[in-house]
Amino acid sequence: MPETQGITASRRIWTPPSGTLGGLVAAAYARAAAQGSEAPRWNAKATNAATRPSFRDALNGSTVGVVGEVKRRSPSKGDINPDIQPAAQARLYVEAGAVAISVLTEPEHFGGSMSDLELVAGTVAVPVLRKDFIVSTVQLYEARARGAAAALLIVRALPHSALVELHDVGSAIGLDLLVEVRDEEELAIAIDIGARIIGVNNRNLETLVIDPSTVDRIVPLIPRDVVAVAESGMASPEHVQGAATAGADAVLVGSYVSAAADPLAAVRSLTGIRRERNARPD
Repeated sequence: MPETQGITASRRIWTPPSGTLGGLVAAAYARAAAQGSEAPRWNAKATNAATRPSFRDALNGSTVGVVGEVKRRSPSKGDINPDIQPAAQARLYVEAGAVAISVLTEPEHFGGSMSDLELVAGTVAVPVLRKDFIVSTVQLYEARARGAAAALLIVRALPHSALVELHDVGSAIGLDLLVEVRDEEELAIAIDIGARIIGVNNRNLETLVIDPSTVDRIVPLIPRDVVAVAESGMASPEHVQGAATAGADAVLVGSYVSAAADPLAAVRSLTGIRRERNARPD
């Protein structure tokens, strides 16, 4: 039984995030407010959008699934690949064996856009994740309408009521939700709201510090019927093997493959590592 059993959202008093994450979330609220009047239009488009391949199913293969990310820059690294061509990059990832594509759509600090998402979703047959700081249902409607199969929700970024609402709305319109956590209490919250895909981030988004032990500590607590994704710091076959040993079903790889001179070789080097889920509870 996981150590998090019995820890529910009511045991944590949520405070708004600080540091880098706090700034990113505040900017996301401002963008979402400016989009608020468009929610009915995007909702209608989302309702009528074509069915996309399942992100969750894509991560459930016999080997650790590699989710390749299209990423121009980040607050921690600055420019990564400012001239990246999203569709061409995504095609190379898929050719190399990536089971899904993550597209950063945050514009100010990551240089992304919804056009990037739409381009990638229109190019590859694998599921596409919208990776952003989701704080409003309008962002989910637009993601679904523009081709996303999944969207990211960050537990630390959202008060509990908003997290529940966004998870419920996203699920209702056909999105898989990757619910990101970084510690045991956040994991308990994710399990409590019914998350079916949980990402464990080695990076503290408030301080931008990476602690490689986070995946090793948290992934083994994730029940086996939930898909576990290791995030941040995945830059070698050894890193992927370490995530597999902890029980991860998939890894999300951003800076390493976006910056690679040969993205095909970079992604291919991370694939083919067998899943090992024995560390996780039934």
